[in-house]
Amino acid sequence: MVSMNRRTLREVIFDRLNDVFMLVICFVTLYPIWYVLVNSLNDGNDAMRGGIYWWPRMFSFDSYLAVFANDGIMLAMGVTVAKTLVGTAVHVLFTAMVAYAFSRKELIGRRAYMMLGTVTLFFSGGLIPSYLLIRDLGLLDSFWVYIIPAMFSFFDLIVFQAFFREIPDGLEEAAKLDGANDFKIFRSVILPVSMPVVATIALFHGVYQWNDYFTGMIYINKSELQPIQTYLYRVVAQSSSNQMMAATSGTIAKSVSSQSIKLATMVITSLPIVIVYPFLQKYFVKGFMIGSIKG
Repeated sequence: MVSMNRRTLREVIFDRLNDVFMLVICFVTLYPIWYVLVNSLNDGNDAMRGGIYWWPRMFSFDSYLAVFANDGIMLAMGVTVAKTLVGTAVHVLFTAMVAYAFSRKELIGRRAYMMLGTVTLFFSGGLIPSYLLIRDLGLLDSFWVYIIPAMFSFFDLIVFQAFFREIPDGLEEAAKLDGANDFKIFRSVILPVSMPVVATIALFHGVYQWNDYFTGMIYINKSELQPIQTYLYRVVAQSSSNQMMAATSGTIAKSVSSQSIKLATMVITSLPIVIVYPFLQKYFVKGFMIGSIKG
């Protein structure tokens, strides 16, 4: 009885320590986000005094009004939304089509293709060859530089392929008896039953497209084609927020600072993906479990 009580006590202590540890991890993860949000909602000049940790000292939306009043930011946001929607749709459709072909046992040379594709997961040509290829394809300073190079991912193909292999062969056989060809089977049979993996890959690639600043920084010189993340990078790295302050009205400019505009821009660029993520989380978790359970 005494040994059982001691063991129970140890388990209780361990559970409490585990709870405390998880709370500490959550705090360390979430507090920087809260700090950015609180300071962005404070009067910019007052925030420069410091000492704002938990709640705005002088609540103000002026930094956000300054951001939305800037035509450059709104144009960059439009480019980001467009490339995220178009790029994600094209990527999911094209990668799923290739993965469906790879999942067919009758595909000639499938093992060789898989071997070549696996090599690309570990090795790449590098930045300079990639730049030269993009230049020769005529994609410099083009919206399609965000779409075409990111149409296909071999890692996503592996995820798609693992899911397609679990689909019963009877569904395809029934469709073939009805006279459906491979494209119709893919469109009418495979895709409708593959929503969990489609949502998972869409979330993967959508987050990538939304957060990608490097493509715009390397391949785009036109300001009207820069995404919001590249715009934000240049605001933070080059202190371009001073130009944003100069473009705002006099009333707003008195209550904002370059730092408050940077923080407000960071919140605005992060908010859409934070809102979308919870709605796709159930598919995201299910997609991660693909192929982990056999039988």
